[in-house]
Amino acid sequence: MPCAVLIIEDEATLAKNMASYLSRHGHEVRVAATGEDGLAQLDEFKPDVVLTDNHLPGMRGLELLSRIRQHDAQIKLIMITGHGNVQTAVDAMKAGAYDFLSKPVVLSELKLLLDKAVGQERIEEVLSYYQQKQGGFSKLIGESAPMLALKATIRQVLDAEQAMKDTDPPAVLITGETGTGKELVARALHFEGMRRSRPFVDLNCAAIPAQLLEAELFGHERGAFTDARERKIGLAEAAEGGTLFLDEIGDIDLSLQGKLLKLLEEKTVRRLGSVRDHKVNVRIVTATNRPLEQLVREGKFRSDLYFRLRIIQLTLAPLRDRGDDIVLLARHYLSLHAARYGKEKLRFSPQAERTLLNYVWPGNVRELRNIIEQTVLLASGEVIEPAHLTLCATLGAPLGQRSAAAQCGVCEPADCEGRKLEDMERGAVLEALEKSAWNVTRAAKLLGVSRDTLRYRIEKYNLSAPQE
Repeated sequence: MPCAVLIIEDEATLAKNMASYLSRHGHEVRVAATGEDGLAQLDEFKPDVVLTDNHLPGMRGLELLSRIRQHDAQIKLIMITGHGNVQTAVDAMKAGAYDFLSKPVVLSELKLLLDKAVGQERIEEVLSYYQQKQGGFSKLIGESAPMLALKATIRQVLDAEQAMKDTDPPAVLITGETGTGKELVARALHFEGMRRSRPFVDLNCAAIPAQLLEAELFGHERGAFTDARERKIGLAEAAEGGTLFLDEIGDIDLSLQGKLLKLLEEKTVRRLGSVRDHKVNVRIVTATNRPLEQLVREGKFRSDLYFRLRIIQLTLAPLRDRGDDIVLLARHYLSLHAARYGKEKLRFSPQAERTLLNYVWPGNVRELRNIIEQTVLLASGEVIEPAHLTLCATLGAPLGQRSAAAQCGVCEPADCEGRKLEDMERGAVLEALEKSAWNVTRAAKLLGVSRDTLRYRIEKYNLSAPQE
């Protein structure tokens, strides 16, 4: 892993040899002959690693280590001395040294130590990034029966884990339509549980090409493939001690499913290009909006992996089945976006809230959040009326003027009485597909939903294009 290295060494020949060797391996190197000169270069050069002799003219190496540590605690410090003993090593570590080398320096060993130090630095950066992302029960907004049942189940799972005698919690599979908040549930499992102080690492399996997903998940060694110019730890290792959340698990390639099963069963990973397995302590949580049982029947998803993933299964109800939670969420997003856009006095009229309750919400909570943000952005007064609740630009009609079914021409609102919601939804999907000649992208635009949401409903209602 190339990095910036500052060598502080008064023996000119040794300093030159180390600088030349490290430069040939891609590192950016500068040399200083005294501690004072080295300190003067810190702000400008911003080194990742400092290699320093202990016996320097003027400022001694141990004092230099302490000064550098005070200046920047993130710099990795390596002490080099020709008079090494146990006490010197202990003193160096107390002063903040990452490691200790004795002269004569073996350059190949120096490079290995440098790679190790920089690799640890990268791991710490990854963990720091993911630990900044928070979550918990406070993010699961809703008091409807489905939400209360979901929260109670999560608490049961967490209580059971606290009583476990080992550190291998069961895998959790979270299912539900697109936009229902599956990632928030995964975060609640992590940040309310015993692993809250460790990283929560998330990966959308559908967002990364299949050929790159393995390297992202398991990491790779330098030279493992054409563009692998440095070693990279995978997200499974970055989540050490915490939670690895794999979203859209139904889209993972069959060739990778076996390796994921090994991770679940053995808690080991093997980087691309490596011959060794690395043990990891990580909790696996997955999510999908696709019917995995059907994918198993079709041979698109391994049955052994499916059963291993769903030791515990949590299912999120669609927003249309959560009753007054719609208004609770709408008020939450109104407060959030009103503060963001400097319109704190905004409020819904009773008619607007009834309109929100009567809408089908094919895009679930994500659709609600986006509509409220658009409404706040365009609001000119203090009261939001039904006419202000505008759908996304693909439909462009006020929310209160027509229902989801009416948007597709299936029926007028007055004709919907007595019809089951599922029948109406199936009819809307079928009509949109027929109008678009079974082009999923165009049909999704007609319905105002994502392609994933439409695919889910096509599979849910077992719809297929007519045979010619």
